[in-house]
Amino acid sequence: MKWTKKQTSILIVVSITSFMGTFLISSINIALPSIEKFFGLDAILLSWVITSFLLATAMFQIPIGRWGDNSGIGKLFKVGIVIFTLATFASAIAPSGAWFIITRFLQGVGAAFTNTTGQAILVSSFPQKQRGQVIGISVSAVYLGLSFGPFFGGMLTQQIGWHSIFIISGILSLISAVIAFRFLDKDEVKPKSDTKMDIKGLVLFMLGLLCLVYGSAQIPDLQGWLIMGAGGVLLVLFWLVETKEKMPVIDTKLFTENRLFAYSNLAALINYCATAAIVFFLSLYLQKIQQLTPQQAGLILIAQPVMMTLFSPIVGRLSDTFEPRYFATIGMTMCSIGLTAMAFLTGETPHWIIVLILVWVGIGFALFSSPNMNIIMSSVDRSQYGQASGSASSMRVIGQIISMTIVTLIFAGLFDGKATEQVSNPIFLKAMKWGFLTFAAISLLGIYFSIVRNTPTKA
Repeated sequence: MKWTKKQTSILIVVSITSFMGTFLISSINIALPSIEKFFGLDAILLSWVITSFLLATAMFQIPIGRWGDNSGIGKLFKVGIVIFTLATFASAIAPSGAWFIITRFLQGVGAAFTNTTGQAILVSSFPQKQRGQVIGISVSAVYLGLSFGPFFGGMLTQQIGWHSIFIISGILSLISAVIAFRFLDKDEVKPKSDTKMDIKGLVLFMLGLLCLVYGSAQIPDLQGWLIMGAGGVLLVLFWLVETKEKMPVIDTKLFTENRLFAYSNLAALINYCATAAIVFFLSLYLQKIQQLTPQQAGLILIAQPVMMTLFSPIVGRLSDTFEPRYFATIGMTMCSIGLTAMAFLTGETPHWIIVLILVWVGIGFALFSSPNMNIIMSSVDRSQYGQASGSASSMRVIGQIISMTIVTLIFAGLFDGKATEQVSNPIFLKAMKWGFLTFAAISLLGIYFSIVRNTPTKA
């Protein structure tokens, strides 16, 4: 079956924006040591360069998913591109570390709009038998951004400076915005209802996430534990409130009465929690321990996302024919093995071994991601695509937040408030070892949820 011009345009627009988001993220990862020096950040504040973006995305994705189901996802997609573009240019001229972290937060808000609505637009525009294929192409664009990011980010950082990453990304984002406004129809999805969203639940959800993430940065102080505890209480209250609301931020029945949807989301949460900090750790490891330049480090780190880019569309298409949970489970298992191997890297580990491990993990991630997303979107009705997409995207971002929170806790416990460049190499290697062993253990739990879920019904 051939795609229409409209379908092709939608796939191109969503893929471009998917590429831009991850390109910027992966570029920044390789530039972290330079950003740390420029703003004079300690290790904890440096982690907030990543965490602030993820926090904003997690706070807004679920409510945007519900909002999109009611008011139309096309216009929210465009709003997100505009916010992301403006925040990207603002990051390039941030006068201080605090302002830089704020602009990163705003970038996360923009990404929340495009991440959530992009997948929903794709799924609603193609028949179910082609869903895995187009999701695979979209996911491949995400990984293509991850692939280009480390190399070009390292090259730009080394040759021009880290500011150039944001300037170039802002220009590309502006081009994406023009394409979106040109080709994306206003009525991509018809409004479902004009009922207002549950504001009380929304506030509880956002405050709960904020307290959890902010509190983790204050640990081991008692204040940090108390703030995290308050965040946990707020999220429990959020869940209880949502079960009674007529128009909740998220339909809790999707999790309590749809095992396939719930387990697939849990598998995604665990997978991203286990793998999100790989580039963060290895970027610092390659430049601090192995004394590589940003460009050289980028050439090594590119191995993982290249495998994701190559295999995601293939696996996505296969998941339309064969049961996708088997692909996802094999992928999760490969990630667990790779994470365990990373825990034993030393200052003398040959580069080819690091590349080999990253290739292994990249293939594993590709086997998991597209089929798992296909399962999630196939497990709900068309009227719930926005919520399903928002939930899946939120699992990814919340998993990344948990991953960075674990890193923050390890840094807080071992670094004694010092910057990464100030701690000794043995201390850094110890932190990285415990981090990867923790992530490998978490990944094992994800294998369980991946294999025991039900089989999605094929249409």
